[in-house]
Amino acid sequence: MGTFAPIVVYWIYAGFYQLLPPLDGYRLHTRKEEEEKNLVPLSTVVKGVLLQQLVQATVAQMLFLLTSKANATGSIIQSSIPIQLLQIAIAMFVMDTWQYFVHRYMHQNKFLYRHIHSQHHRLVVPYAIGALYNHPLEGLLLDTLGGAISYLVAGMTARTAVSFFCFAVIKTVDDHCGLWLPGNIFHVLFQNNTAYHDIHHQLQGTKYNYSQPFFSIWDKLLGTYMPYTLVKRREGGYEARLIKD
Repeated sequence: MGTFAPIVVYWIYAGFYQLLPPLDGYRLHTRKEEEEKNLVPLSTVVKGVLLQQLVQATVAQMLFLLTSKANATGSIIQSSIPIQLLQIAIAMFVMDTWQYFVHRYMHQNKFLYRHIHSQHHRLVVPYAIGALYNHPLEGLLLDTLGGAISYLVAGMTARTAVSFFCFAVIKTVDDHCGLWLPGNIFHVLFQNNTAYHDIHHQLQGTKYNYSQPFFSIWDKLLGTYMPYTLVKRREGGYEARLIKD
């Protein structure tokens, strides 16, 4: 479950967004912008995501096997619900910390950006299925290794990890869906949301809003936070517009 549940959840949730009607009244970019600005076709994106998930599944399987062997001397006792929630909160902070600094460095290092991280930014207009479209090495360093470190530092069991990783996958997909839907619980609970990450994919915002997938703590502490405002477009939909000092 810990290995394959997040993969299944990814395709179910991303597929849900993909099968929705166009919803032009809630898009952060027009369909014309998506067609003209994105530099890679959907088929290539799907193949890239599947490759990353193959690597993730392999690492996750090895991690769960190693930790289960380490605990083989006694039965694993599932923690109480409050403890599990605390572990998930710790894992969220650890994952955010890891991804912020690795993500930011991949932008600052010209070689890494040109040859690795720029693959993700070929989707100038993000959409749900492309949430995990990355260079395989970036997927390993940013997502897979970040998830493994979060799991180990938080001290959660594999059963708790299933819930955490599925939640992280849903949040990541939602951040890339390109829609500002009314009543979206993630837009209510998290400042780091679809519009927040859309700013990072814009040309003027690539040096800002590195934080993902949960909080905006490190951006605000280290001066890489770019505020924005949502403006209703005349032709329908919204635009996440940067607010510059």
